Amino acid sequence: MEYTIETASLDTLHSDCLIVGVYLNKELSTAAQTIDQNTQGLISQLLNRGDISGKVGDTLLINVVPDSQLERILLVGLGENKPLTSKIYRKTLSAAINVFKKTTIKTVVCTLADAEVIASDRQWKTRQIIEIFNDALYKFNAYLANKEVDFALEKISITAPEAELSLANTGITQGKAIAEGINLTKLLSDLPGNVCTPTYLAEQALALGEKYPSLAIHILEEVDMAELGMGALLSVSRGSRQPAKLISLNYQGGDANAKPIVLIGKGLTFDAGGISLKPGLGMDEMKYDMCGGATVLGSLLAAAEMKLPLNIVGLIPSSENMPDGDANKPGDILISMSGKTIEVLNTDAEGRLLLCDTLTYAERFNPDVVIDMATLTGACLVALGRVPSGLLGNNDDLCNALIAASETANDSLWRLPLWEEYQEQLKSNFADLANIGGKDAGTITAACFLSQFAESFNWAHLDIAGTAWRTGQNKGATGRPVPLITQYLLNRAYG
Repeated sequence: MEYTIETASLDTLHSDCLIVGVYLNKELSTAAQTIDQNTQGLISQLLNRGDISGKVGDTLLINVVPDSQLERILLVGLGENKPLTSKIYRKTLSAAINVFKKTTIKTVVCTLADAEVIASDRQWKTRQIIEIFNDALYKFNAYLANKEVDFALEKISITAPEAELSLANTGITQGKAIAEGINLTKLLSDLPGNVCTPTYLAEQALALGEKYPSLAIHILEEVDMAELGMGALLSVSRGSRQPAKLISLNYQGGDANAKPIVLIGKGLTFDAGGISLKPGLGMDEMKYDMCGGATVLGSLLAAAEMKLPLNIVGLIPSSENMPDGDANKPGDILISMSGKTIEVLNTDAEGRLLLCDTLTYAERFNPDVVIDMATLTGACLVALGRVPSGLLGNNDDLCNALIAASETANDSLWRLPLWEEYQEQLKSNFADLANIGGKDAGTITAACFLSQFAESFNWAHLDIAGTAWRTGQNKGATGRPVPLITQYLLNRAYG
């Protein structure tokens, strides 16, 4: 999709369709007023007739525009004539782009960045248009014989006055980079487990390294991990015929001596549960257990595309968790890279075994902060649903910075406690700790487990089990939390 900024006067535009906003009580946005005057009051007539009320998300596609160079006009309801909340703004964008499904419209000019949004500038509004529109345009059809697409759109132009051209152009740059990162994350996540293996993920990282010289890629094989003593991570892959990989991406955009931000993403390309086998119903969705790893790849892509002045390390421990004669068994005791021993009480609690050794490995980068993201616990979905991702961490400044980024990105977080009392649930009679803490507070005890391997740095954990993909009729990856992570990186880069 081609995205551009349009500064020309509305009465000179040629386009298949122009998107303008209208408010309740038959009030017109500035763009709608201009078009109304140039079309002999067409929009006012339709409002007076009651064809569109102006409620948030209402739409009306005008297919005939007399005496105009515009082929069509799309009216979008903005609600009351006052500054919009960010969520309402995004809702209007979603409503607008969905109108173009199954149409022949190829070029669109969007004026919705003209709408006033609370605490948001032209840069943010422009970026949101690209993120929302691009999300709707994505369709995973790689394995369909009939590859019909929903949209004929080829070019989307976003209006901006000359005085705000710089802000709009920055919004375009950021929006395209983030949208591309989200697309990669969704694509990798939607791929079936027989295609997207740990080796395939590693190959995608190497391909990113070829595209972006600022990204250095290093792949640790099982023999390398064995030499490092990664007994927890390697225990997960024992039941699989696919070799585990520890994928490292090193982005150098900041000062040579600046401490890096380390992003860790769980890359379990399929999770059958191991010996503690999952129920068959819905197991196909366990291909999404690598969404954290896909997020790291998407976020590094966006950072490299935007040339952020930061140093960022991405680490993706990748494996399958399958039942086999050599697989982990309940009661097994593992020796992690840190030297701590772990009693395996449930082989389906394997993500934390991948992550704990990776957290220990992250120490060698002397990180400023470490953020891990993982589809870790079904308990997070039970507690928070599919709206926010769960957040836990050992540093308030880092957690607060992530929450602030989530609010800007509209990629919600909710912080859960990481109290000492919960650590009691991980006690084992036979090892330093158990890999599960019982049925109570499963999301918290999983983070407590990880915290014991993150004691030497500022660390935050994002549980994205409820937000990384949708289930049901609209099953598919969401691309979250790429918007949150990239916003955090932007805030770190530019304040």
